[in-house]
Amino acid sequence: MSSETTTVHADAGHGEHETMTKKRIWRIFWILTLITAIEFTIALLIAPHLSAAAHKFVNPVYILLTLLKAYFIVAFFMHLKFEKIGLALAIIVPILFIIGLILVLTNESHYWIDLRVQ
Repeated sequence: MSSETTTVHADAGHGEHETMTKKRIWRIFWILTLITAIEFTIALLIAPHLSAAAHKFVNPVYILLTLLKAYFIVAFFMHLKFEKIGLALAIIVPILFIIGLILVLTNESHYWIDLRVQ
């Protein structure tokens, strides 16, 4: 009976919580390095040669790449990817509301700046 209990507990715990292996850590490191290299390439080589109208498209690309990097950092190095869905939602949902608030406040600040200029 003791060996059966040990086997059941070992099988139940195996799929529930994965661990970070050295291979996975290095893979995430290289992904983050690649994203950072893309950001630097855009900032130092591409963006200076763009027109003022094209700069409107550079900021959303930066934001998306930064959010992608944040996902990898939070998911793998903070182990949020391996947590239960309730804990993940308790952290992710407020962050999404904060991002939405920042976007709304940024839009509102542009409105007030435009009112002052006129």
